[in-house]
Amino acid sequence: MELDIIGLLGACSYALDCVEAELTHVATKHGKRVAYMSVCTAQKMGITGDALQDLAACSLLHDNALTQYIHEEFHNDLTKNNTENITSKQLGIHCIYGEENLKMYPFLTDVKNVILYHHENADGSGPFGKTWEEIPLFARIIHLCDILDAFCRTPVFDDAVWQRAKDYLLKNKGTKFDTACVDTFLEVFGQEHFLSLGDADLEERLWNIVPRKKRDLSDEMCKNFANLFAKIIDYKSEFTSRHSLGVAENAARLSRYLGDDEETVLKMYLAGALHDIGKAAIGNDILEKPGRLTDEEFSKMKNHAGYTYLILSQAEGMEDIRDWAALHHEKLDGTGYPFGKTADELNRQERIMACIDIYQALTESRPYKSGMTHEAACEILENMVQKGWIDGEVTEQIKKCFA
Repeated sequence: MELDIIGLLGACSYALDCVEAELTHVATKHGKRVAYMSVCTAQKMGITGDALQDLAACSLLHDNALTQYIHEEFHNDLTKNNTENITSKQLGIHCIYGEENLKMYPFLTDVKNVILYHHENADGSGPFGKTWEEIPLFARIIHLCDILDAFCRTPVFDDAVWQRAKDYLLKNKGTKFDTACVDTFLEVFGQEHFLSLGDADLEERLWNIVPRKKRDLSDEMCKNFANLFAKIIDYKSEFTSRHSLGVAENAARLSRYLGDDEETVLKMYLAGALHDIGKAAIGNDILEKPGRLTDEEFSKMKNHAGYTYLILSQAEGMEDIRDWAALHHEKLDGTGYPFGKTADELNRQERIMACIDIYQALTESRPYKSGMTHEAACEILENMVQKGWIDGEVTEQIKKCFA
């Protein structure tokens, strides 16, 4: 299948940025700023072509294991564990997870150990005790750009921020950051260029340096790619652990059962894996509220489907996957969200995704409930059919396929 893989990375980095902004309090667009600073610095060092594209991918995904790490280490609670007090060893854990997650990403060049060592300090005081001479150049560049952006921690780049950033780099030159990276960064990012990091056209400038090209990926690569982002989504909240992967697997299973061609089956898998990516923009105080949501909270929760639509709209040529993913809360009678579409406006795949999402939510276990049996879940689906909310034929096929 052909995918705008860099465009999808950029879109999904928005979701990761939302998680980081909530859990570690970095400023929004962190991933894209790190990517932009990294590729500009690398260009000055003579990096071009495929290698530059792979650096952009690594930069956008440098914290791909953040939600997994925080979920497993802190159970999604950083209120008592200020991020500034996280130990070097703990930082290394998310680097290990992140390196492992990206093993199946279709890189064009050798990026081994780039994510693993992106928190190593030049003097060997990082998580793995490696000095700047022992780690890849890309890891050193990302390390500098990542730590600097987290240090600045601001959506507004003004003269004061520039001075703080410059002083910070010079103070840590040769210890936290290696000399060559600091010198090159400051050569590329003078005051005016640095201040432009807050401009609205930052992403456009990033894609001008790293052109987005569609790539023909195997089915396995597409699924691995989708699984990576499903993990980011699902690890955000323990309440929905594995939900996205479950929807992906069941959507593909039902699609194949109904006789769809393998490309459609794969697209259904991708749509299922990505259908809740918009939840990254919803706070865990709402996602994990044990009681009933207020009207205001439910209104905010409903926004996740719209965010999924907006996020996936950033990738070219994925309109069908975007719609199948984002419209999973639409109802046939027009009372669903985010767009209030009616039966005439919802195609077969969108109807399937709506039913599968409900079926998966009913049958999976969560911290506050045990999963229902297939029969009990189908009774609820049938009740929704009678109310005119979901498709009766799809429900009948679910009864047969998952029996």
